[in-house]
Amino acid sequence: MLEFAGFLPILLLIGLAAIQLGLIGYAANQAGSGARAAARAASQGDSGEAAGAAAMDDGLTASVGVSKGGATTTATVEVQVPTLLPFIDTDWSVTKEATMPNDDAPDTD
Repeated sequence: MLEFAGFLPILLLIGLAAIQLGLIGYAANQAGSGARAAARAASQGDSGEAAGAAAMDDGLTASVGVSKGGATTTATVEVQVPTLLPFIDTDWSVTKEATMPNDDAPDTD
């Protein structure tokens, strides 16, 4: 019983670390989805920032930026990774970028 009580904090720490890695993956997935949606909408002439924000979970803190250049539109999304433990102050963020061709771009065929 004493061995288990001594090993329990290590097991809890490993479990929390695994959950935190899952949160990092979730934030990366949401950032990628937001970037693709923002680039797609902006390349068609809509508001890319609104589409990118709508494609992500409302509980995440994110910033969406869209830039048009020539025949393509690029969207960049930065998502703050949520932390599992409130006393660990991390400023982790995940940034994803997506580029889409503009619908009104002239064909070069």
